[in-house]
Order: sequence, then C-alpha cells, then structure tokens
Amino acid sequence: MSSQMSSQMNTPLRKLLLATLISTTLAACGQQAGGDHAPIAIEIDRHTSCALDGMLLADFPGPKGQIHYADRPTPDYFCDLTELFHVYLNPEVVVPVRALFVQDMGKAVWDDPQGHWVDAKTAWFVHGSSRRGSMGPAIASFADEAAARKFATDFGGTALPFDGITPDMVVLDGGALHDKRM
Repeated sequence: MSSQMSSQMNTPLRKLLLATLISTTLAACGQQAGGDHAPIAIEIDRHTSCALDGMLLADFPGPKGQIHYADRPTPDYFCDLTELFHVYLNPEVVVPVRALFVQDMGKAVWDDPQGHWVDAKTAWFVHGSSRRGSMGPAIASFADEAAARKFATDFGGTALPFDGITPDMVVLDGGALHDKRM
C-alpha cells in the first residue's frame, strides 16, 4: 500500500516535471506555450495595398511599414511612415499591437524599397527631410542612429528615436485644419 501511495504522490511531481520540460523545449525553439510566438515582418508584393488609403505600396518610393495587431492574422501595411505613425499614435480603436516593422533605408533602395525590415521600436527616424514618399515629405527609417544622422546631414531633417515621433508630426490633413481661408 505504501508503494501505491508513493506513486500517487509522485504524479503531481511528474506532471510538474513534464510541464517544465515541455516549456523549456518550446523556449529553446523560440516559441511560447500556446503557439503565441513573436510576429515577423512579411514582405510586400505588387498587390500589397495600404490599410489607410488602398494605394499599392510598390508604386511609391520611400520606406513602408506594417503593424501586427493581436487580434488579426495579417498585418496592416502602410505606403508611408507618416500614415503608420498617425494610426499608431492616434488610434480610432485601441487594439493591442504585437509588432511594428519599418524598412531600413540605410540598406533598402529609396525608389524601390524591398526587404530590410526592422523593429520600428528600436529604429531611428528622420523627420523633415527633403526626400519624398507616397504622401509627400517622408519620414525615413533606419536600423541605427549613425545612418539616420548621415541621412539628415545629406537630406535635411532631424534624427529621432521611435519615441521622438509625436502625433503633431504625423497629421494627415495636409494643413487644411489650419487654413483660415476655409
């Protein structure tokens, strides 16, 4: 009887050890229990359209962006980082964001950017440069501060970290709200 009792007492311990082993194995594979792994950037193609205005991303120069939301299987894409930041900083509906990706313009070609996606929250940005994107003046994105500062020296603007971009920098009204003639 004591061996049966010993087996029953070890069952919770065995379950705990098995759960620990499974969690450790999943962590080593870069996944979390439940399949909730970190999103990765998804490359755009000729048919990828902007979530905000429906424009085809591949038709325009400058960096693109994508927001991965917790409740959606696919990201929202943006043909311009002004639009991405406008949506992120001024959400109409608050939905948890899992990840934001932008293109590293230190490596991507401005007129036809492909690949080179980086985590927007660790990226550097240049606001106020002379470079144009799909919506006019573009916010440029870079994987590192040195590349952003070089771009600002070459094309004007100010190099800023992610938290340096503010809602007043990403207004989409084209100045109409401040036009006193209307």
